[in-house]
Amino acid sequence: MRGMNSGSVDLIYLDPPFNSNANYAAPIGSKAAGAAFRDTWTLSDVDVEWINLIEAKHPALYRVLLAAGTDSDKSYLAYMAARLLEMRRILKPTGSIYLHCDPTMSHYLKLVMDAIFGRKNFRNEIIWCYTGPGSPGMRQFNRKHDNLFWYNFGKKWTFNGDSVRMPHKDGKPHSGGFKGNGKSIDSPEYSEKGKIPETWWPDFSPVGRLKKERLGYPTQTPLALLDRILRASSNEGDVVLDPFCGCATTLVAADRLQRQWAGIDLSAKAAELVVRRLGEEAPHGKRGRAAALNSLLRNITHRTDIPHRTDIMALKRYNHPDNRKFLYGEQGGHCAGCGEHFEARHLEVDHIIARQKGGTDHIGNLQLLCGSCNRIKGARGMEYLRSKLQIAA
Repeated sequence: MRGMNSGSVDLIYLDPPFNSNANYAAPIGSKAAGAAFRDTWTLSDVDVEWINLIEAKHPALYRVLLAAGTDSDKSYLAYMAARLLEMRRILKPTGSIYLHCDPTMSHYLKLVMDAIFGRKNFRNEIIWCYTGPGSPGMRQFNRKHDNLFWYNFGKKWTFNGDSVRMPHKDGKPHSGGFKGNGKSIDSPEYSEKGKIPETWWPDFSPVGRLKKERLGYPTQTPLALLDRILRASSNEGDVVLDPFCGCATTLVAADRLQRQWAGIDLSAKAAELVVRRLGEEAPHGKRGRAAALNSLLRNITHRTDIPHRTDIMALKRYNHPDNRKFLYGEQGGHCAGCGEHFEARHLEVDHIIARQKGGTDHIGNLQLLCGSCNRIKGARGMEYLRSKLQIAA
């Protein structure tokens, strides 16, 4: 996402790992055989460096990370926060984001989303609820729901209510004398039009019960669920992004609805499933559509590079005089490590997150350190530098 232009995406849907402390793998013999991922988390040096960067640049978000109860939770939230910050940057001012999670981390993720997208931009918490078997000897209620947090980014957002209306219960709206546009809600017009769904969605069966749709991919989501989200919060031709696209359900739903789409996933199996599922989507007899899909699928590649942004000028080298001048003003001439004041010529430009650990030359990843602090830190994180400075003191 670092290489995507700012404000280039209309709708983001993400169904990331849930911090379930489990490992997932598709069954041998299924269409998704070979797909697997770990949903276990430990606090690493890279996590600590991300947390340090968030502390410096996003203090409200940093306070949320501090509230994490365990190192595992903190590692997971640092992973999610770094990616959600990038999603905020690439989302259009009229765009929306839907974060799919479950009660394991939903309370923390809601706070993370509030800190990044703004509490006032929270639109709905949607509960996707379903039924399923449970043990006769259960000592708690059966957990059968997922959470979807919907946030927008600006004062206006896309919501196509008429595209997702559903019939009223028993064919007519609830009575009660409510008014709308000067007409009674009990009028035939309202009865025929149907209602906008509430924030609890019992309408969609888990994929395990959908034989025609089931691939065997762990955590696969039903197409109907994505169809409702895309219809409600995007229009034909809009750009839809799924940064954890897995078995490509979002991409298939977007393609069906004539949206542009992009998907990101660590697993090579994801690209294979995009090709397979979209190839199967080409309607029989519609040669033009089938030919267009075949052309598209030939161009799907496994990226090993970061795409180049076109909304900004080429980045200056990290130690360019302009960067030094800007950072000197931002830091008031103080070293970001020891806090001592120096003349500009005695301060050096440092990558907060080292380039070999994923850091970039963007100004947000740069700081000024005195020569001593820079050499102590090296390619390590700020946590290491601070601990060394405390020992020396």
